[in-house]
Amino acid sequence: MSTAITTPPADRADEFFLLVLSAASGATDAFAFLCLGKVFAGVMTGNLVLVGASVGAGDRDVVPRALTALAGYALGAAAAAVASGRVAPRPLLVSETALLALAAGGWALGFGHALGSQLVLLVVLAFAMGVQARTWGTPTTYFTGTFMKLAGRLGKGQAEQADRWVAGRLGAVVVGAAATSLVVWCGSAAAGVAGAVLCAAAFVLLARR
Repeated sequence: MSTAITTPPADRADEFFLLVLSAASGATDAFAFLCLGKVFAGVMTGNLVLVGASVGAGDRDVVPRALTALAGYALGAAAAAVASGRVAPRPLLVSETALLALAAGGWALGFGHALGSQLVLLVVLAFAMGVQARTWGTPTTYFTGTFMKLAGRLGKGQAEQADRWVAGRLGAVVVGAAATSLVVWCGSAAAGVAGAVLCAAAFVLLARR
């Protein structure tokens, strides 16, 4: 008789936390892309491509936005690296949540419609994503490598039970982005709320764990 393999409760709590954190990154990237000039807060490969593509397309507007996001992300990752070993992950997640809430609040109050104010919000969002990417060992802001490894295991018929959580994180990014898109469609003043709320929910899960 076969015995079902179950995920230990502690591991399930970790995976649910990472799912929500991944959804928060998807929501934040959608906010940046839809509202702040078609660049990303957490996908730096995409921003590098946008900088290069803008040369041929002659789109000068995207360059300062993409470069600002790159700089903000680098600063966030560097700050988290310096803080690692000195500051526990929980305060870093509080800081990230506060930054996302600050950006969401600024947008709701009408800040971020001109280039200068958009750059400010992009720095804040990208800094938060840099902190998130550097703090948690499991990818929750960039997924190309995750997708590649999952596809490779599936192609070789070597899928693991944990791969359902890997696929779940990929799906969570889509869900988070869709949540922001729906909020923008219903009322763009609250466009940044989804990312902040999801990040706060991740903190609650972390605290309960």
